Amino acid sequence: MPESHPVLRVGIPKGSLSESTLDLFDRAGYHIRVGSRSYFPSIDDPEIQCVMFRAQEMSRYVEDGVLDMGLTGVDWIRENDSNVIEVCELVYAKATARPVRWVLAVPNESPIRTVEEFDGKIVASELLNVTRRFFEERGLSVKVEFSWGATEVKARLLDGIVDVTETGSSLVANDLREVATIMTSTTRLIANRSAWQDAWKRRKIESIALLLQGAIEARQKVGLKMNVARDHLESVLKLLPSELSPTISSLADNRYAAVEVVLEEAVERELIPALKQAGASGIITYGLNKIIP
Repeated sequence: MPESHPVLRVGIPKGSLSESTLDLFDRAGYHIRVGSRSYFPSIDDPEIQCVMFRAQEMSRYVEDGVLDMGLTGVDWIRENDSNVIEVCELVYAKATARPVRWVLAVPNESPIRTVEEFDGKIVASELLNVTRRFFEERGLSVKVEFSWGATEVKARLLDGIVDVTETGSSLVANDLREVATIMTSTTRLIANRSAWQDAWKRRKIESIALLLQGAIEARQKVGLKMNVARDHLESVLKLLPSELSPTISSLADNRYAAVEVVLEEAVERELIPALKQAGASGIITYGLNKIIP
């Protein structure tokens, strides 16, 4: 690739967030292929160069200009105190579309019930700086040890831990009890400040952000098409959620109309039988890749 060709260096998180990030890019229209040992995935856009870094260090590399743009959790932006542009929030995680939480937890058998009871105690966490600030802001003297992994195990060696949870299942599996939430975190698309001042890079970053947000917006929704006799049209439209404005098109047979609408996937299974009873026919549902407002 000629050096004069503009290139945006994009950081893709390596580790637990990797698979869901690659899926998100795929639905946004960017197809990324990762080799078994490669830190430089290929992408079907010659204007983008992908590099894989751990989410924990992503914001530092974006701040330093090693990357123009990256995806990481707001937890690691705060942990690293990184001076970056937070372009947009992207609410997705490893297993769900919910934010993750960093929680202060103790073994079920621990007598500790409140945050204040940690005064003079020792806890372990990978989120070292955020955890320290949490206790300092409350005037508590707590020794926070850095955890290199397997943090749940240390809950019974120390007084407690601060660990990340998405569904709460890991706490239950390790017989741990939550005392407090330290912080809630979602994924952010971040940009280097100098890159953001570059007109071409900023347009490219904003375009990627738009498509990724569209892919997230479409994740829990489906498209719904149906044919409806005009005599039944009013009854069918009354069944659709009031906030939706369906598209209504005429068919070759003027006695019928085609109705198309986008709705929450959870609503679909309850709605289809009712639409059928109200006179709709030829009902089709389909998945969506992106919804651009």
